Amino acid sequence: MKVFRGFNHPGLDAACALTIGNFDGVHRGHQAMLALLKSEAQQRGVPSCVLTFEPHPRDYFAQATHQPGLAPARIGTLRDKLIDLAQCGVDQTVVLPFDARLASQSPQTFIDKVLVAGLGVRYVLVGDDFRFGAKRAGDYALLDAAGVAQGFDVARMNSYEVHGLRVSSSAVREALSDGRMQDAERLLGRPYRISGHVVHGRKLGRELGFKTLNLRFVHWKSAASGIFAVLVHGLGNTPLAGVANLGVRPSLDPTDVNGGRVLLETHCLDWPEALGAEGAYGKIIRVELTHKLHDELKYDSLDALTAGIRQDCLNARAYFAK
Repeated sequence: MKVFRGFNHPGLDAACALTIGNFDGVHRGHQAMLALLKSEAQQRGVPSCVLTFEPHPRDYFAQATHQPGLAPARIGTLRDKLIDLAQCGVDQTVVLPFDARLASQSPQTFIDKVLVAGLGVRYVLVGDDFRFGAKRAGDYALLDAAGVAQGFDVARMNSYEVHGLRVSSSAVREALSDGRMQDAERLLGRPYRISGHVVHGRKLGRELGFKTLNLRFVHWKSAASGIFAVLVHGLGNTPLAGVANLGVRPSLDPTDVNGGRVLLETHCLDWPEALGAEGAYGKIIRVELTHKLHDELKYDSLDALTAGIRQDCLNARAYFAK
C-alpha cells in the first residue's frame, strides 16, 4: 500500500475509488466498507484509496477551543491504522492534515479541490452518517448531487451490526474503556493490539527485576488503560506471554524520561535468552492485550510497586494457564 501525506505527490494515481473517514481501530464495519470499495475499484479499473485525517478532527477542535474533553480517546496509533488498512488490501492511503484551512473549507470547495482536482475520484463510498465541510454542512445528498454534476459515482453503506450491536469506533472505545477485551475483539474482528518500535525508558523495571519493552502510544488519550495479560509478537517464532501496563504510570514522577506520556510497558514472563539483555531495542513488536487484570494503581513506594508487579505476573500466568 502506498501512503501519502497530502495529495500533491507525483506518485499518486490520477484516478481512484475513494472512501473517507478517520478509521480509528479499522473495525469490522470499516472492513466491510473497504471490501466493497475494493470491489468497486476493480470494476472501474482504478486503485482503491482511503482518505483519512491526522490529527482526528475532534482533536483539532478540542485544541482550538481549549476543551480537551471534546477529543475522543484513541483506539490505535497512525502506524496501526496504516497496517490495518494495508492488510485490508487498500491500494493507497492519503493522510490529510486537519488544520484551520481544512476546517473552514466549504463542502463544495472540499469536493472541487480535494476529491476532484486532488484525487481524481471516479467513485466515492461513505458511511450512513457521513458529514463534511465547514460546520459539517455537507451530507450525502450534497455529495451525490455533486457526483451527478461533476462525473463521479457516490454510494453509502448502512451501519454494520454484530448481534444487533452497531459496530462503531465509539462502541470499541467503550468496550476498551470498560476492560471488555472479548467484546472489543468481536467488534474489531481480531484481538486488540498496539505495535511500534521498542524504545528506551527509565530502565526502572530492570532495577526492580522486571525488564520491560516500552512502546510509545503517540496520542495523549488511549482508549484502553490499565494492567493486562498480553501476547508479544515479533521477538521469535512464537508469541510470548507477558503482563503490560498501558497508561501514564501514576506511581512514577511525571517528569521522568518519558515525560508523563502514555506508554505500553510490557514484561515478558519468560525472556528469550537469544535476545540478550539489550536485544529488543529498535525492534518492531506487536502486543495483543488479551485480558485486563485491573486499572492502573498508585503505589506508595518502590517496594509496594515491586510487590504489585510480582502479583500481576502471577495473575497473568494463571490467566494463560487456563
